[in-house]
Amino acid sequence: MKLYLFFAVFFVPFSSIVAFNITQILEKYPDFSSFNNFLSQAKLSSQINARQTITVLAVANGAAGQLSGMSPDMMKGILSLHVVLDYYDIPKLQKLSKKTAILTSLFQSSGLARGQQGFLNVTVESGGKVAFGSAVAGAPLGAELMKSIESEPYNVSVLQVSSLIIPPGFDGSPTNSTSSPPPPPATSPGSAPNATQSPTPSASSPAEADAPQAAEVPSSDSPPSADSPSSSPGSAPTGTPPAADSTPADAPEASAPANDGPSSGSAILRVGFTMALTAALASLLAF
Repeated sequence: MKLYLFFAVFFVPFSSIVAFNITQILEKYPDFSSFNNFLSQAKLSSQINARQTITVLAVANGAAGQLSGMSPDMMKGILSLHVVLDYYDIPKLQKLSKKTAILTSLFQSSGLARGQQGFLNVTVESGGKVAFGSAVAGAPLGAELMKSIESEPYNVSVLQVSSLIIPPGFDGSPTNSTSSPPPPPATSPGSAPNATQSPTPSASSPAEADAPQAAEVPSSDSPPSADSPSSSPGSAPTGTPPAADSTPADAPEASAPANDGPSSGSAILRVGFTMALTAALASLLAF
């Protein structure tokens, strides 16, 4: 029981020191009610409260009205850009060693920022004026530091800036990178004609080129014998050899008619059938 009371007395006050609630802080200032509502709509209040060290750059109701016309994702991205992941109050900003610094925002930790969109540029200008802007190259420092709303040193600091900070390219403006259409595939001029080019007939077998015409105009003469291939010039295929003393290649009579093929096959079938029948009769007579 004593141990329980020790932890209750020691840790409860300690947790109350480091914990804060951004919604309750802004509720005390009606001029920032719109900004407070947008933080709740974007579900950023819980993320801010989960941090131990944070700086919120809030805008008044008039400047926050620009958020109402944005998409939920765009509104959340811009609001998270106004949450710096470190503690900065006015004295710390005015004492920047190089009069300028690059600050990391909650938007950068989301992984959705492109390039330098998740960073802020803060610069102390002449006269001690502090200005904020996007760290994207060429972005203006258009958000001027107005005042400190509330701060709990080294835990949370809420500062008012004059206007919203919107990085170039994040509000839907076109980017510089454009994609060019892919080039048309290269065509080989020599390959297409070769695919449809008919083969050149051999000079040693001129009758082969006229073989299709022989089927249409058969000769009345007797065809050369199929078993005498030596009479054909060159290396003509067996079955359509022209005779050695036949007419020139352009004469259709030199080729064998196509109708002889079936008759030769029938003769072979008849001879085979006769031989089979003879063998069968011889076997019967043997018994």
